[in-house]
Amino acid sequence: MSSAAEQLAANMNFGAFSKATELKKRIWFTLGALIVYRLGTYIPLPGIDPVVLNDIFSQQSGGILGMFDMFSGGALGRMTIFALNIMPYISAAIIMQLMTSVSPKLAALKKEGESGRKIINQYTRYGTVVITALQAFGIAAGLEGMTSSAGSAVIDPGAFFRFTTVVTLVGGTIFLMWVGEQITARGIGNGISLIIFAGIVANLPSALAGTLELGRTGALSTLLIVLLLAMSVGVIFFIIFVERAQRRLIVQYPKRQQGNKMTGGESSHLPLKVNTAGVIPPIFASSILLMPITVIGFSAGTGPEWLNTVAALLGRGQPLYLAIYISLIVFFAFFYTAVVFNPADTADNLKKYGGFIPGIRPGKNTSEYLDRVLTRLTVTGSAYLAAVCLLPEILISQYSVPFYFGGTSLLIVVSVTLDTVAQIQSHLLAHQYEGLIKKSKLKGRK
Repeated sequence: MSSAAEQLAANMNFGAFSKATELKKRIWFTLGALIVYRLGTYIPLPGIDPVVLNDIFSQQSGGILGMFDMFSGGALGRMTIFALNIMPYISAAIIMQLMTSVSPKLAALKKEGESGRKIINQYTRYGTVVITALQAFGIAAGLEGMTSSAGSAVIDPGAFFRFTTVVTLVGGTIFLMWVGEQITARGIGNGISLIIFAGIVANLPSALAGTLELGRTGALSTLLIVLLLAMSVGVIFFIIFVERAQRRLIVQYPKRQQGNKMTGGESSHLPLKVNTAGVIPPIFASSILLMPITVIGFSAGTGPEWLNTVAALLGRGQPLYLAIYISLIVFFAFFYTAVVFNPADTADNLKKYGGFIPGIRPGKNTSEYLDRVLTRLTVTGSAYLAAVCLLPEILISQYSVPFYFGGTSLLIVVSVTLDTVAQIQSHLLAHQYEGLIKKSKLKGRK
């Protein structure tokens, strides 16, 4: 019986999808925007010798630069116009969210609704330009100091090369920021997350082929490869299980008499996700780590001794790197949860509409109860994020397996996939409701 019902639901979904013209337009727009992004990851910066750069980067890809290359979809390794990807925008968004918590002016703007949000987004864009320019200048200076046996990575170093590199990288990041916003507004899913998702997924086949090649040459044992693939599958199932996990709080609404009728008295649920922050904490943590370490990685070996020491301490799998990474994940898990869910506002809304949690008095007591429950859930969620991101990090650093099988990349891929599928389902549901409303109106006219 259940299989027949599932088949019927699948047929209904397929039929609804075939008739959902607006949804299909959104999906095609999203795919087109992502194709444009992928094409841009193959347009190189002017003045770069790709052969020398590939030789240099292959020697440093096992460290933090390899992780940045994963997020950029291979654009950093090829040193293309999208080498910095969308990471400067994420860094600017982090800074703005932190500032809204400490600046009364920005906090007031946030409470103004849509108009305040537009102003904050504009400040975020300005911050993106500044951060991208600083990172681009650091990359340009680092590239000029890179040499290999085949020569220098920069064909004609100097002020003109640095200027063109900064302008090109800033333009590339601003363009990606615009593409991400267009996907969010006119496509399906969160545009920024989908850009990172597309970069990771695009290189998964080559990463899998590279891993199998390491097994063929004997660099990795067959048992280790099997364990790695099994671990990846297990991590995916674990991520899906936790991402769908919820704590449902019962909300009761009192009965009310309106004229001769009694209304209300029903109960509903207030769902609280175990991982309220989603995939944001690992992305934020990686972005914060990558912002200073990218420049250090490029200049390590040619800079002062203390810079080389910092680069060594912040290497892949080093205790300091892991400690900072976990600390940032836990911090951003609590911080972003506090940003997206306000217990006081939720308690006020429940009180406004007459809802209450059984056994808890409305108002301040409800707010404190929600805060307590949310804190416990966030502790569990942050521990889950730290475990998912930490264990593969150790495996990657010890056995030099590809970054694409790490916890952060799998978490991004699975979470973005679940969110996008949920949005598609919501569009299908809305389309079905629109069809029912139109049919009821036609029947009413008859």
